[in-house]
Amino acid sequence: MRPSSRPVLLAAALAIGAAGIAALPASAAPRPAAAAVLTTGDATGEAVAAGDVLAAPLAATTRATFYSAATSTTGVTCGTSQFTATVLTNPAAPGTATESLTGMAFGSCTSNVTGVTAVKSLTVGNLPYTVAVDDSAGYPVTLTAGTAGPIQATAVLSTWFGTITCSYQLSGAFTGTADNTAHSLAFRNEHFAKSGGSGLCPADGYFSATYGPVTDTGRPGSPVVHIN
Repeated sequence: MRPSSRPVLLAAALAIGAAGIAALPASAAPRPAAAAVLTTGDATGEAVAAGDVLAAPLAATTRATFYSAATSTTGVTCGTSQFTATVLTNPAAPGTATESLTGMAFGSCTSNVTGVTAVKSLTVGNLPYTVAVDDSAGYPVTLTAGTAGPIQATAVLSTWFGTITCSYQLSGAFTGTADNTAHSLAFRNEHFAKSGGSGLCPADGYFSATYGPVTDTGRPGSPVVHIN
C-alpha cells in the first residue's frame, strides 16, 4: 500500500500560506489602534469622542476656596461646585486634547471675613474657556480665556454695610493637574486680582479646588475619564 500523500500536501499548503503572509507589505498587516489622549475607564477603553460632555463635582470631602492670600484661610468657602466641558479634539497619544469649559457653578458658600454675613453668589464669567489636557508628565491642564473676555470670578456678599460685589480677573493661564488614580482635576492657589467692586473687597483672591471623578456623560453609565 502506498503511504497517504495528505501529510505532504498539508505541509506544502502551510508553507505556501506562511510565505504569502511574510510577503505582505507592512501596511497590510493589522496593527493595534493608537490610544487617544482621553479614553473611558482606563488606558484600554474607548476614545472619548469629540462633542462628549465631561463633568465632575468637587471631590469627596473637599471644598472650593477663594482666599485673600495664598497662605490665608480667610475668604469664601463653597461646599459644592460642578464643572462641565465639551470635548473639542482628542488626538492619539502622546498629545494634547482640547475642551471648551462651558460651566463652573458654585453653591453652599460661606465666608469668614469679618463684616460679611452671607455669600449670595460666586460665579465665573466670560465663559466658555479653552481647556488643554496634556498627557506629558504630571498631566498638566491649562485653561485660557475665550473670545468673551478674561477669566473672571465675581462674588456678591451681604455685609454689615449692605450688599457688595467683588470682581476678580486672572491674568494669563489658569493651570491645574489631572490624576488617573482618582480621575480628578486639581487647582491650587490660582491667583486672581481685583478688577472692580467695593473698596471693602480684598485686593486678591486665590482659588483652590479638586474636582473628581471626571466622567464622560456622553457614554452609557458615565464612565470615568483616563489620560494616556
